[in-house]
Amino acid sequence: MTFPKAREHCGLCGVSGGESILERVHLGLHSLQHRGQEAAGIMVNVDGRCRVHKSAGLVDAVFRAIPLDWRQCRNLPRAISHVRYSTAGGSKENNAQPLMVEMAGQRVGIAHNGTLCNALSVRRKLQHEGVIFQTTTDTELILHLMARSLTKRHHGDLWEALEEALGEVRGAFSLLLMSHDYLVAVRDPFGFRPLSIGDFDDGGYMVASETIALQVAGARYLREVAPGEMVIWGPNNTMVSHRFAESPRRAHCIFEHVYFARPGSFVFGDSVYEVRKAMGRRLAREAPVDADVIVPVPDSGMYAALGYAEESGIPLDMGLTRNHYVGRTFIDPGITSRRKMVMRKLQPIVEALRGKRVCLIEDSIVRGSTSRARVQTLRDIGTKEVHMRVSCPPHRFGCFFGIDFPRREELLANKVPPDQLCRTLRLDSLVYLSQEGMLSCVKAFKPEDYCCACFDGNYPTPPELVENPTLPFFDAGGP
Repeated sequence: MTFPKAREHCGLCGVSGGESILERVHLGLHSLQHRGQEAAGIMVNVDGRCRVHKSAGLVDAVFRAIPLDWRQCRNLPRAISHVRYSTAGGSKENNAQPLMVEMAGQRVGIAHNGTLCNALSVRRKLQHEGVIFQTTTDTELILHLMARSLTKRHHGDLWEALEEALGEVRGAFSLLLMSHDYLVAVRDPFGFRPLSIGDFDDGGYMVASETIALQVAGARYLREVAPGEMVIWGPNNTMVSHRFAESPRRAHCIFEHVYFARPGSFVFGDSVYEVRKAMGRRLAREAPVDADVIVPVPDSGMYAALGYAEESGIPLDMGLTRNHYVGRTFIDPGITSRRKMVMRKLQPIVEALRGKRVCLIEDSIVRGSTSRARVQTLRDIGTKEVHMRVSCPPHRFGCFFGIDFPRREELLANKVPPDQLCRTLRLDSLVYLSQEGMLSCVKAFKPEDYCCACFDGNYPTPPELVENPTLPFFDAGGP
């Protein structure tokens, strides 16, 4: 199945110390469900032994099947958890995370958000050395590199081996690792993907991809894991920081603010809610429209639409309603019409739109097929005019740092010349937010601290797969 939107690969949540470890991890991971809806997993220390439970499905379903002895155990000192999407490697259950292995006489687990852009060359190198892989995910590479480092050091320190392993990989990696006595959080030197730390009144800590997980679980936000930082919680649950690499520059993914993160989160120091509204306001100034009503495309266009309506003075109306019971995974394969798929998920309210000049607010356009079908549906119900404003620039390049964008040739902005986009999408007008305008909406860091490679092709680190981004056997993107 092809997806009309770009997909984030995963979300992370870990807890060290304190009470109600399972409950806190469940709450935190459930709040990150939007980051991955294919599989979920958790690794815990049960009575002194590390164990993993994971399977395909949503968080609630996976957690309902957790073994009874885990629930009855009163001493769960730490846990890490993960939600994922699959990419080129397909929906293989053994790719679900956390991954757990035996290493240097102890069990070690890892969960990963991001993509290692030199994964193919590292994998081939390890295979040449005789390494046997159990999954098709790039995350497994880190475990093999750690094991090799430990062998060279004759069973040296586990986290020193991790530091050495990270020196051999390039790209985006926010990681949670766990052993019998330790929980470790790591963020790559560019800081592509978010990772935040919070604490509880009872002395426990939580690490999660977004601050919404901390809030839902009742933790106080402390700070982000810094780019190039390794944060370690040991047997006494003391938090220790270690710098494993210098940060050449920050390269925060701007698409976290445009689309992926939840509006209730703070990402890279800014409120996602405020940034999206600011993008809408800036869009209204850059691209005014003669329209009767502003209509957000649910749910991701909602807050940009609020900002656009406030700035333009044009009333906002919820002219499209979303059926929340239609999930990406459950679309009937017998339905081949894109328009029918759109109608199943988004239904127009005829009374709100018929005879009116409508301006749709979208967060982004990837392939364009869904947008085209949606516009035709509005035409069919008697909408007078259909305009569209998009709260980010056109996507023209692939992402190699943790987002599952289609190939470049599948991106609408590459396939269709700018002067033909309106006709292709059957719109009366179409304007994207400028890159300068988009970056003006983030405040905590400078515009140059953001990665905009999917818009402008300026990659912070040269990925080896830019010219050939498809991996026929490899699930690139630490799911």
